[in-house]
Amino acid sequence: MTAPIRILLDAMGGDRAPSEPVRAAAEISRTTAIHVVLCGEVAAIERELATVEHARERIEIMPAVGAIGMDEKPREAIAAKPDASLCVAMRALGEGKGDALVSAGSTGALVLASSQWVPRIEGIERAALAAVYPTQQRANNRDRFALLLDVGATVHCRPQDLLFFAYMGHAYASRISKVERPTIGLLNMGSEPTKGGETLVAAHALLRGEPRLNFIGNVEGNDIPLGKADVIVCEGLLGNVALKMAEGTGELFRNLGTWAFKQSLLWKLGLLLLSSGLRRLKDLTDYSEYGGAPLLGFTRPIIKAHGRSSAQAIGNAIKVAAKAARDGVCTDIAACARDFAAKQAQA
Repeated sequence: MTAPIRILLDAMGGDRAPSEPVRAAAEISRTTAIHVVLCGEVAAIERELATVEHARERIEIMPAVGAIGMDEKPREAIAAKPDASLCVAMRALGEGKGDALVSAGSTGALVLASSQWVPRIEGIERAALAAVYPTQQRANNRDRFALLLDVGATVHCRPQDLLFFAYMGHAYASRISKVERPTIGLLNMGSEPTKGGETLVAAHALLRGEPRLNFIGNVEGNDIPLGKADVIVCEGLLGNVALKMAEGTGELFRNLGTWAFKQSLLWKLGLLLLSSGLRRLKDLTDYSEYGGAPLLGFTRPIIKAHGRSSAQAIGNAIKVAAKAARDGVCTDIAACARDFAAKQAQA
């Protein structure tokens, strides 16, 4: 009999912990075969579990003391709180006590804790945090979401790092979105292979020369929401700026809608006519639908859920983490890294 997938869940991480993580674990225990290991304050977790229906045989509690706050400096917080829920969960992942990890806590702390306690895939020196974002419909892919990586884990990259990010995105998209050959784009300031300076030119050549990747060339900022590629790779600095710009634009449109509704009866009538379309747009961009963003490059899947995640969002993140573990995303990335090393040795 195949052993059940075990997901380590940071029960104290996020704005709505421990209530929403515990409720997510309870729902997962009742509706799936996934086993959830809740890492956190035992008394607080038990209090929450007592309020919700759950299958206790698929829930385990791993004791921890306190949590790392969103406003704390990650490096100092990890050093000062080695028994915090995220630290306990990450050490357990590194020791093989779980198949994957989910946290809605501090992104910076998640990246640092991963680097400290979870082995990287052999040959990969730099991790990538992938943003999952909505696009217009793509011909080859029925998934509404695409990947942008890196968005902050590795600020500046070498050409080889960008190639490895493409390997990571290819493995994740092909396994999670079930696209046999996801399209890969390199974020740049123009479509020509000579654009962007030495690093991007060299990265373009590496990507173009890798037959297992469906590389379509450089893509520009306006191509991101248009769905030009299933996976877009870039340095963390550039990816983070692009991500924050998209988030700010979404906030602007929400604020404009509120402003317009207050202006006149005609504006109100127009917004009411658009209401069904606006609801569909909200559903499309709702992070609770995709659960979280993967931190890639490590030997086991790590999923970062949104800090404001509800039980539904965390539950979806748990399902994605389980799927990544079951379908061998990290194994695929490792195979790509080994093949690259073999080619380099023969060159």
